[in-house]
Order: sequence, then C-alpha cells, then structure tokens
Amino acid sequence: MTSTDTMNSKSTDKKIKLSCHNVWKIFGEKADNFLAQNGASATPEALNESGLIAAVCDASFEVYEGETFIIMGLSGSGKSTLVRCLSRLIESTSGTVIFDGQDLKSMSDAQLNDIRRHKMGMVFQHFALLPHLTVLGNVSFPLEIQGVDKLSREKRALDMIELVGLQGRENYYPRELSGGQQQRVGIARSLAVEPDIWFLDEPFSALDPLIRREMQDEFMRLQNVLHKTIVFITHDFDEAIRLADRIAIMKDGEIVQIGTPEELLLNPATDYVEDFTKGISRSKVLSVKSVMEPSASHESVDTSISVSEHAKINDIASVVLDYGGNVMVVNDNNQTIGVLAHKVVIDVLVTRDQ
Repeated sequence: MTSTDTMNSKSTDKKIKLSCHNVWKIFGEKADNFLAQNGASATPEALNESGLIAAVCDASFEVYEGETFIIMGLSGSGKSTLVRCLSRLIESTSGTVIFDGQDLKSMSDAQLNDIRRHKMGMVFQHFALLPHLTVLGNVSFPLEIQGVDKLSREKRALDMIELVGLQGRENYYPRELSGGQQQRVGIARSLAVEPDIWFLDEPFSALDPLIRREMQDEFMRLQNVLHKTIVFITHDFDEAIRLADRIAIMKDGEIVQIGTPEELLLNPATDYVEDFTKGISRSKVLSVKSVMEPSASHESVDTSISVSEHAKINDIASVVLDYGGNVMVVNDNNQTIGVLAHKVVIDVLVTRDQ
C-alpha cells in the first residue's frame, strides 16, 4: 500500500486513544476468504474479478488523545465506511481497532453498546433529531437510555445546551430551529454523555456556507474548551486544514498520506494529494515556524515585536507588514527561536501554489 505517515517517524509522548491496524472492509460474498488467500497484496483487478468491492483497504493509523484527526477524500473514497468500522457500526472484514487499549472487535454486543453509550459521541451529516422531543428532550435522550435520573440528565443537558449557544431554546422543537441550530442540538446531544472520543461524519456539509463557517468556528471554540479526541470526516480540504491537527487523505479505499496540513502542503506524497492542495492559500496553512530563519542570520531585529512560532502567516501578516521589518519568533516559553523576515511574509502571501 502507498500509505505514508510523517508522524510515525517522529517520537511522541502523546497517549494513543484509538488505533486502527490493517482494517479492510470488502463488500461481496466470501470477502473474508478472498482476504485469507490474497492478504494485503490484494489488487483492484483481483477484487473486480471476484465480484468484490473494497471500500476500505488495509487502513492503519493512530489517533492521539486530545487530537483532531480528520479523514478526508472525495465521494466514494471510503472515509465514511472507515469511521463506521472504527465504532463497529459496521463490521470490518479484517483488521483490529483498539480503543483505550481494548480490542473493539473482540467485544460482545453488550460490551460494545456500553462503550458507545458512555465513551463515544457521534454526529452525522443528517441531524437525526427526534421531532416529537424538545431541544432539552433531544439532548438528554442519550442519558435517559443510560438510566440517568431525570434531574441529573436535564441538568447535564442544560449545561450542554448553554455550551453550544442555545440557551433560551430548551423548549423549542426541531422544526422551530434553523439548520445550524439543529446541528448544535446534535452536537450538544453527542456531548451529553461526556464521550472520550467524538466521531463526526460530514457534520456541516448540509449547511449553507455562512452557517457552515459559523459552525466551524463553534467547533473550534468547543475543542479549545473540551480538548476532546476527535475523528472528523470531510470532503472539503479548506475545512480540513482549518480544523485538523493531522489529516489522512483517502483514495479508492486507501489512505495515501497522513500528516499535518503543513506537511501535506509542503511534501505531498502523490499527485493526488498535491491536487488537493492546489489553490489553497499557503498563508492560511503555513506556520511561522515553517518559514522562519535562524536569529543569527539577521543582525538587527526589533525585540519589542514578536510572533508565536505556532501562528499562521495569515494571522500575523498585518503585524509584520505594518511594522515593515523583520520580527522575532518566540516559543511557548517566550524564548526567541528565530526571525520572521518581512520579505518571506510577502512571498507567502502572493504565492498560492508551490
């Protein structure tokens, strides 16, 4: 397979929350027999000859605690099938999925349902709100299934309703809400169980562009507050680079590259990945650290002006351009680690493609 993951070659002390090893999902009769005979060397031609369709091909990756991990690809790439395999909403043909050190495939239905109810939150493109329940009723519904008493579940639901900005609409019915508000209810409902991991499958794709942008802002605000482990599915690269810590790009069921938005933009592994990044504003993706120079390479820098190494060029461009000179770059401890040249900022702003 052609899957690559820049992070695998780097040491990390982050805790692995979810790992996926050699997962296949093949539709058709005797798919498991086909894999037993062909293994990971299975080719599209062999699959076609056997009358089989491979939705997910030998997928492997890890998701770290507190990370927003985005799986993206065009329609039919296998991303939604993969996320359903991760939660066992559908059964994979082979492979393993480990969540908090537990093999999900080895669990009984009762054990799996318990984990879904208490540790997994799920939000899908179609809101699937219960039309006969109010906002409060919809958000508290998962807790009712858990057997939580009414007072406790409604208190938790009201906290989540406030968190997503719907305070005052507790007694509205779904039909009385806008699309964006309905999606907020879906998000609040998924958070009510205090999930350890949050699966979101194209949650904003049905929304109008302005509402979609608003919901992305809301998502980032919530993540800054909650620090959830998130697996997020999208076909929109602009959305992916805005929200992701890392991105896995899929094509024809395979993961062809995994990396940060910067890594995908600067070092695309295939022409397919490079096509995804064309037309993307580099200033919105590239961090200061990726384009800074050693401080020793500049004789004079105004130490009264500094920018964070993590900041995106687009976010600090006005500061540098207004100043008109080079500025120092600092790390999280406010230590100077480099210099951001005025000319470099201009070059990034005017260059869209590599």
